[in-house]
Amino acid sequence: MIKNLSDQKKGIFLSLIGILIITPDSLFIRLVKINSWDLVFYRGIIPFFILLIGLIIFYKKNFFKAIFIIGYAGLINALIVALTNITFIFSLENTNVANTLVMLSLAPFMAAFLSIFLLKEYPKKRTWIAMFLCFIFVLFIFNDSYQSGRLVGDFFGFITAFLVGASSVVIRIGKLANFLPSLMIAKFFTMLFTIFFVKSLYLEGADIYLVPIMCVFFVTIPLAFLTLAPRYMPAHEVELFFVLETTLGPIWVWLIIRETPSLETIIGGSLIISTLLIHTILELKKPNLKKS
Repeated sequence: MIKNLSDQKKGIFLSLIGILIITPDSLFIRLVKINSWDLVFYRGIIPFFILLIGLIIFYKKNFFKAIFIIGYAGLINALIVALTNITFIFSLENTNVANTLVMLSLAPFMAAFLSIFLLKEYPKKRTWIAMFLCFIFVLFIFNDSYQSGRLVGDFFGFITAFLVGASSVVIRIGKLANFLPSLMIAKFFTMLFTIFFVKSLYLEGADIYLVPIMCVFFVTIPLAFLTLAPRYMPAHEVELFFVLETTLGPIWVWLIIRETPSLETIIGGSLIISTLLIHTILELKKPNLKKS
């Protein structure tokens, strides 16, 4: 059925499903007890082998050809995604889930900014206005985090948003290639980067099932969808769907472990989400005559 959809609808479908599946990820990161480096290692090695097996089954004798065809863009994307895996965990370890996900919601504007230089896709005036407003709201949250000792976590969240935006732009640059092999290589790089910092790979208690569930259902599957999405629509439009994670992620955490964000984060995050929603509605309301 998806084959009969337009490119834009394919992109929307892949982005929406990917983000909806990934929303409990932050909660599971909070629930597990293992060391941060150990967790990042598992979030590399388990998705790597799942993607490796899946791609071998799908491509069969063309497996190595599918890897080589991703080219330099695929390797660059793999490095970016590997770094994203690390900065995301470090952000969550040093600040509230809500703060991290609010920072992550800036990814569409990061992608829009990078698209100007790398894709010659120029955002509209309203996108620039929305970017400026969100930047002001982020400074408001940063100020609160500085006073509360969470600035390091927020900074890593901001870097994560930049890397997520950069990844979607690179994927769009190489849109003729299937970038799932790039995601597989990214997970291999993640495993390679972190293996030197791992303290113990022993899982006990609830971690025995929480870690595998997280790595399969909230890492591998949604990232596969989100890796394919930028092939069909502008990178910054794909990243707009991260608003859903920014909204639903903290709700999962609040419902299960009662982690409550600060008033400043709620205010700043609400303003960012409102800005993104208004921007998205305006984008969908008036079809573009040319790609932005």
